[in-house]
Amino acid sequence: HIWSFVRKMGAKGWLTPTWPKEYGGLGLPPIYRFIIHEELNYFGALPSEALIVGASVAGPTIIMYGSEEQKKEYLPKISSGEIEFAIGYTEPQAGSDLASLQLRAEEKDDYYLLNGQKVYNTRCHYAHYHWLAVRTDPDAPRHRGISLMIVDLTSPGITISPLWTVEGMRTNEVFYDNVKVPKENLVGEKNKGFFYTATALEFERVLSAEGL
Repeated sequence: HIWSFVRKMGAKGWLTPTWPKEYGGLGLPPIYRFIIHEELNYFGALPSEALIVGASVAGPTIIMYGSEEQKKEYLPKISSGEIEFAIGYTEPQAGSDLASLQLRAEEKDDYYLLNGQKVYNTRCHYAHYHWLAVRTDPDAPRHRGISLMIVDLTSPGITISPLWTVEGMRTNEVFYDNVKVPKENLVGEKNKGFFYTATALEFERVLSAEGL
């Protein structure tokens, strides 16, 4: 029933009220986004497990840095509530120090080959895509060797294992074992992902506390 409600919001344009109309938004000023979130929180209409990462984090970053193909492919589907993303930043050794992440993305002919682990990646067990920070240059200064990718969570080689919190909420460990990701799924420029991720975190921080 959660996703039925999310898609009803999408049909009204309420998931992405500030986005351009060409991507499914309403083209409204930013205050309308806050009004909608305040009303949802007041009535308890949108449970925390349905935090809309696509509409609030990945989508705005794609608008700023994504290719035209990515905008056409993902933004209308995010806006309608058809697809959802899960954030893939944290690793066992990389939490608040995000520049320490080690999930490796090795460049091949027309794809990247991914190997490594993420942890505390909530929503991966029902999201469609992983909003994934990876290391594409192990020899560069830490924050300059990171890239940002969109990964289909049904890709062969991905294993999602549950981690249960003390209050019974599910988060996940996610393992990548020779996962092929097409090069067109790279967001923006290679090795500039740390800066894009910082932008995405700013979008995330403006969400209301109850939604997190």
